[in-house]
Amino acid sequence: MLGLEMKDFRLLLIVIGLTMLAPFILNPFPEGSEMAQFNAGYPDLMQRFVIFGIFAIGFNILFGLTGYLSFGHAAFLGAGSYGAVWMFKLLSMNVLPAIAISVVIAGLFSLLIGFISLRRSGIYFSILTLAFAQMSFALAYSVLTPITGGETGLQLALDDPRIFGASQTATGNIPVPSLFGLEMRSSYELEMGSWLFTFNVGYYLAAVFMIIAFYMSIRIFRSPFGMMLRAIKSNQTRMSYTGLNARPYTLAAFVISGMYAGLAGGLMASMDPLAGAERMQWTASGEVVLMTILGGAGTLIGPVLGAGMIKYFENIFSKINETILHGWFAFLPDGLENFVVAMVYPFIGKGWHLTLGIVFMLVVIFLPGGLVQGGQKIAGLFRRKKAEDTKPNATEPAE
Repeated sequence: MLGLEMKDFRLLLIVIGLTMLAPFILNPFPEGSEMAQFNAGYPDLMQRFVIFGIFAIGFNILFGLTGYLSFGHAAFLGAGSYGAVWMFKLLSMNVLPAIAISVVIAGLFSLLIGFISLRRSGIYFSILTLAFAQMSFALAYSVLTPITGGETGLQLALDDPRIFGASQTATGNIPVPSLFGLEMRSSYELEMGSWLFTFNVGYYLAAVFMIIAFYMSIRIFRSPFGMMLRAIKSNQTRMSYTGLNARPYTLAAFVISGMYAGLAGGLMASMDPLAGAERMQWTASGEVVLMTILGGAGTLIGPVLGAGMIKYFENIFSKINETILHGWFAFLPDGLENFVVAMVYPFIGKGWHLTLGIVFMLVVIFLPGGLVQGGQKIAGLFRRKKAEDTKPNATEPAE
């Protein structure tokens, strides 16, 4: 189906099901309950899940297949965002042209950086990409202020010379990004008893792009091109002895990965038409590295899982405060309650980075294949248990 093997097709169906039903899956607890704070089914966070999922999928094509570790992929994310906002300012508020130009700009930018950086490998390649990303950040933050908005960022204004569409609405406000009349911020709320589910136009647009991006990554992984990239990761020296030049393949992977990052940047600007230099900072590049390794580098669905986990920690886990903890442990005696809260609090709220760091270390030490490997081990235990249950009882000799 769709040119995929049955195993890959089932995986694609799982991703489609998870993304389409996300408003239900991410809101397991009723509104008003103590556990409702763990719900993640609101539009802004769901958009982040799929957008950073696209970013991580693209990064995995480079790092997971070729082994080339880039610390500068945030430069393409930022370039895509800037390109999308400029399309909103100059052309129209339709998100499709903005997303298209973000992919093109990121592709050209990654072609330039990749052509230079891929002359080196290993740590030297990583340092080169980091240097280019930091130079891009510095240019966007100060030197190219007329183009990037500098410290305040690039944003829409009432006097934008928009070719198609009005510069401001009838009420005097700035128009919002839309898709043929459907505004990205438009939402429909479904109330079912104590549960409230939100269906957002912007989220479903980003989800469709993520599904397409995931499908394309499967085709790349299973293609002869993907096999060549794996060969480069396995032993590039031996490959060069056969007479094959690895650089065109690595450059193609680098550009494809950069275009994925540009797509993510264009979608970010489509949800919120603002682009800032902070999207190009080295911390953003490091974040996508963590997402990929945490989920499982070289796997198909791993980067998506890693992106979801990090964004969940950042947006949900970080909001737990002392008041909430006291509510959880109110059943304990006062002295014991205060002690438990004092022990737990450093790992949540503002200390969520500490918990994420511990989780990351545990994954790297015990699950080098990331969350995907953990899921495979759990599934293997269930299969083994089922096989033991169905195994016929062996006859024992009578005593």
